[in-house]
Amino acid sequence: MAERKKILLRLDPAVHDALVRWAGDELRSTNAQIEFLLRRALADAGRMPGTAGRMRGRGRPRKAGPDPDANTDTDTDRQTEDEYDEHDPPRGGGED
Repeated sequence: MAERKKILLRLDPAVHDALVRWAGDELRSTNAQIEFLLRRALADAGRMPGTAGRMRGRGRPRKAGPDPDANTDTDTDRQTEDEYDEHDPPRGGGED
């Protein structure tokens, strides 16, 4: 993987604050949000170089270990998300 370029970017403080809030809403760092927006602008303008690598996904990287998608639930009588319909009572909380 090629070394990432480092740049100094001067921003209006209000623009920076808006970027920080937006990045937090999307579970990205401010730096990743800026790169995301630049990549989107390049793609929209038809100027994204074909040699550009892919961005890492949003949020924190997954820890190494067991597969988080593995089904470890041994209770076969439980309904899956798809098995609930609109007439079922809401799940979680509210029951006394």
